[in-house]
Amino acid sequence: MYGAGGGNPLRESRDWWVYDGILGAPRAQRIRAACACGWRGGTAYRIRWDEVERGVPYAYDTTDAERDWEAHLDDVEARTVPLPTEVSDLLHRLRQRLEQLVDDAPLVAVKAAGELETIAAAIGPPAAYLAVRADGVSWQRIADALGTTGQEARSRLLRYEYRR
Repeated sequence: MYGAGGGNPLRESRDWWVYDGILGAPRAQRIRAACACGWRGGTAYRIRWDEVERGVPYAYDTTDAERDWEAHLDDVEARTVPLPTEVSDLLHRLRQRLEQLVDDAPLVAVKAAGELETIAAAIGPPAAYLAVRADGVSWQRIADALGTTGQEARSRLLRYEYRR
């Protein structure tokens, strides 16, 4: 995607409203869902510029593209290794509480984030070592299990493994 510089690939944006035709920028005609994994939605939805409110273009209704993206995320999630219910519930409650702490006691939230980093540093390396060394497990299978790209899965696991 080219940026608002009229075709200069040095700067780009994923914010569709940047491509409004002003100051030599190209004018986007359609919007479609996309994911960092490389997936692109099958449907491109027409942008009705007469409905885009000046000054708040992000308020434009992008529900259709968002629905496509949510369906993609559901598909990715369905292929991942499931977390045990008690771990999933615990992580959900922990996240909610930490989000509250960001507003109420930010230094406590920072301290808790540090504790989580310590836990990840202790658990990640041996788990990554065992996952990478498992017989017959491809990087694609690992990526699917983690719900990410092959490159990101390899990067994450090797980063943990080399912390040992």
